[in-house]
Amino acid sequence: MTKLTQRTLEAIQSDQTGTIIRDEGNLFGRVRVKADGKVAVSFYYRYRYEGKAKDISCGTWPTDSLAEIRAARDAARAKLASGLNPAAEKKLERHDRKEETTARLAALELQRIENLTVKDMFDAWLLDGVRRKDGNAELRRSFGADVLPAIGPIAIKDLTEHDLRGVLRVMVARGVNRAAVMVRNSLTQMFTWAEKRQPWRKLLIDGNPMELIEIEKIVAPDYDMSNERDRILADGEIAELQAVFDRLQAEYDAAPDKRYGTQPVAATTQRAIWIMLSTLCRVGEMSMARWEHVNMDAAEWFIPKENVKDNLADLTVYLSPFALDQFRQLQKVTSKTEWCFPARNNGGHVDSKSISKQVGDRQSMFKKAKDGGPRAPMKNRRHDDTLVLGAGKTGAWTPHDLRRTGATLMQRLGVSLDIIDRCQNHVLPGSKVRRHYLHHDYADEKRDAWGRLGAHIALALANLRSGV
Repeated sequence: MTKLTQRTLEAIQSDQTGTIIRDEGNLFGRVRVKADGKVAVSFYYRYRYEGKAKDISCGTWPTDSLAEIRAARDAARAKLASGLNPAAEKKLERHDRKEETTARLAALELQRIENLTVKDMFDAWLLDGVRRKDGNAELRRSFGADVLPAIGPIAIKDLTEHDLRGVLRVMVARGVNRAAVMVRNSLTQMFTWAEKRQPWRKLLIDGNPMELIEIEKIVAPDYDMSNERDRILADGEIAELQAVFDRLQAEYDAAPDKRYGTQPVAATTQRAIWIMLSTLCRVGEMSMARWEHVNMDAAEWFIPKENVKDNLADLTVYLSPFALDQFRQLQKVTSKTEWCFPARNNGGHVDSKSISKQVGDRQSMFKKAKDGGPRAPMKNRRHDDTLVLGAGKTGAWTPHDLRRTGATLMQRLGVSLDIIDRCQNHVLPGSKVRRHYLHHDYADEKRDAWGRLGAHIALALANLRSGV
C-alpha cells in the first residue's frame, strides 16, 4: 500500500470531496471542502473489537500534521493490542475531562458566590427587589454617595454591624440626620429582601446585621425621629423674602458688568415660591403643572391625581387674586411651552428637586460636607446666603415649609382644620360609608380659604413696599 505524503495531500482538489483516501495501518481519510473553499481531510483509524468494525478519529489535516495523525493512530493501536477498546477509552477520557471542567467551574462559581459584595447585593436588589416611583434614582444617588464608597467592596460574609453603623455615623457627623435615617430604612429593606433569598441567605451566616442597628442611638441627641419639621415663615420673613428678590434684581440691573454681578433668583422660581405659599401645593405638583390645566378666566388650577403624592385624588385649586397674578406673571415667561415650569434643556417639566436645590444653595451656611465641615461650592451651583431669612436664627427653610406656612396662616385666619385639610388634599378621617354617601365638594369653603390666605400674603408684601 502506498504511504501518504504531504505532497499527495496538497494535490487533492475540491472536486474530490467525499473521496476516501487510505494510508498504511488502516488509516483512512475522507476529503471534504470547508465553507471557505479550502480542502480538509478527516482521518480515522478502523479496527475490529469483539468482532465488530469500529472507527476512531485521529485528527484533521491540515489543522493536524500527518505525523500527529499517525501518532494518534499508533496510540489507538497500542490500546487495542493491550485489549482495550480505543474508542471507549477516548470517550471515557472526554467524560473525565468534562467532569473535571464541571468541577472546576463549580468551584469557581462557589468562590464567586462566597465573595459577593454589598455592591453585588445592591445591584441585585435594584434589579429584582425594589421599584420606587422615581425609578430608584434616589436610591442610586444616596447609596452612591454614602454607602457604596464605604462598604460596597466588602464581602457580605465579612460585613458586620460595625461597618453599617460606621456609614450612618459619618452621615450624622455632617449633620444629615434625616438622610441617615432614610439610608438606614433602605438598608433594612435591602437586607430583609436578601435574607429570604439565595445566595444571600447562605452568606448571612450570622443573621441580618441591620437588625442590630439602633438608629436612635446613632442620630444626634436633639434629632426628632418623628421627622416632623415645624419650620414656618413668619410674616416678617415672608416680607423679607420679597425684599431679597427685589434687592438682588436691583443690584444685578445696576451692575456695570453683569458677568460678575450676583444673579437674581430666577423669575420662574420666584413665582413658584409664591404659588406654593398661596395654594399649599407640593413642589412636585407645581413642577408638573401644565398650562392646559390653568384656567385664568375661572381662576382655577386643576391638579390631576397622577401628579399628587401617592396618586390620592384630583384637586381643583381656586386661585386667589394673589395666586392668579403669579400665574399671569409666569405666563409671560413660559406660555410658549406646554409646561408652566419647563425644564431648561429638554422638552419636559423642571425637576421637582431643581427648585429645592436653588433655595438650598442660597442658604450655604446650613450645608455641610461629608467631613462635617462647610460644604465646598458645587460646579454650576450657587453658593451664598442670599435666601437666609431672619439672620438664620430659626434655621434653613425649604419649599415644603411653604406648604406648612400657608396652612398655619389659614388656621390663624380662622379657617377650620377640616377645610385646611381639604385644601391640602389630605385623606380625611371617617368611615368609608360616610365618604361614599357624602359628596359635597366644599368648593365655596375652599375658595374662601385660599382667598383669605392670598389676601394676607398680598397685604404683607404691600406693607413692605409701602414701608409699613
